Amino acid sequence: GAVSGSLGCFAYLRRQSLIGDVVSHASLLGIVGAFWLAYLVTGEGNKSLWILIPGAIVIGVAALLLTRAVTTTTRIKEDAGLGVMLAIFFGTGLLLLRWMQRSNPPIPGRTGLDDYIFGMAAAMTWDDLWMIGGLGILSLSLMLLFWSRLKVLTFDPKYAAGLGLSVRWLELLMLCLMVIGIVIGLQIVGVVLMIAMLIAPASAARQWTRHLGPMVTLAAVIGGLSAALGASISAAGDHLPTGPVIVVIVSVVFLISILLAPGRGLLVRGWRHVA
Repeated sequence: GAVSGSLGCFAYLRRQSLIGDVVSHASLLGIVGAFWLAYLVTGEGNKSLWILIPGAIVIGVAALLLTRAVTTTTRIKEDAGLGVMLAIFFGTGLLLLRWMQRSNPPIPGRTGLDDYIFGMAAAMTWDDLWMIGGLGILSLSLMLLFWSRLKVLTFDPKYAAGLGLSVRWLELLMLCLMVIGIVIGLQIVGVVLMIAMLIAPASAARQWTRHLGPMVTLAAVIGGLSAALGASISAAGDHLPTGPVIVVIVSVVFLISILLAPGRGLLVRGWRHVA
């Protein structure tokens, strides 16, 4: 929650929120494809995140790079290109998933792959947590290491190029960081709802501050606390799926921010107008 919330600030400020939706849906193809490839190599199904997450990262980055190639070589706009890639990659992932589930003879270990559509936190293991934590720390460390460069790129790419910065490589780095921030939460929230963990904390944090540093920090706090509270409520209740509970909580925080944030909140501005 903290990783996706902080990295989502850059997508929000650059008006690239749809990127998160494309990556999360395209990642299903990477997960299923990595599982199938591991089965072809070893003869056994393996649902370890150490195998599935790299596949999701590769496919997520590939979907974004292919979108960029299409939009720069044709007259297709970026939003249309992203929509097309979402449909192609997600549809192909669903097709491969259904084929493996109905294959005869059955593929060992194939059950449970469809949990990635809506998330299944209860299926996580300690190895999965190490994988998620390691990638999260890596992505946040890279964000802090290249903070000044990413900040300039976010607000003024032309100025960044004028300073001699490698805009192309910084763009690729930012895309990779956002992909990592998305795929590490797929088992918990699922490909359908993961976009909320990327954009909702950033959107809520933006209502409370005008500066990038506090915005990223606040978004990380909102995402992390929402995930922790959602997981706790899900564990304490009966038949409460973790992913949707987390998304509901972060959505409530977003609505509160929209209504009550000083300076930007709708109720606050309405009260000032009446007064």
